[in-house]
Amino acid sequence: MKTIIALEEAAMTAIAFYFISQLHISFSWWLYPFLFLSPDISALGYLAGNKVGTISYNFFHHKAVTIIVGVLGIVLKNEYWMFAGLMLFAHSSFDRMLGYGLKTYQGFGFTHLGLIGRQKRGN
Repeated sequence: MKTIIALEEAAMTAIAFYFISQLHISFSWWLYPFLFLSPDISALGYLAGNKVGTISYNFFHHKAVTIIVGVLGIVLKNEYWMFAGLMLFAHSSFDRMLGYGLKTYQGFGFTHLGLIGRQKRGN
């Protein structure tokens, strides 16, 4: 089952990148990987505790939020909002492909897809 979910998430990541390539905006090449990884900055919320960290991380990785941002771009006819929604969606799908799900209040290593990191290893 994990393989099927990973393949599904890989397909969603690829589709998001395809739609990004169809937008009429461009940035310097180095900005794309930076923007792709930038939602992970939300993990800094864990410095304020598990609850704040979970809320901040899940907000920037929840696919409903990514879709709302993208649809807002469509409604406003603003490709930058579309880009932001697609990039957030691609990032969230990529994370889930790797097994990083939405977090629980127990801590960073506890996700809706199972344990990750030290929790998975039993440390």
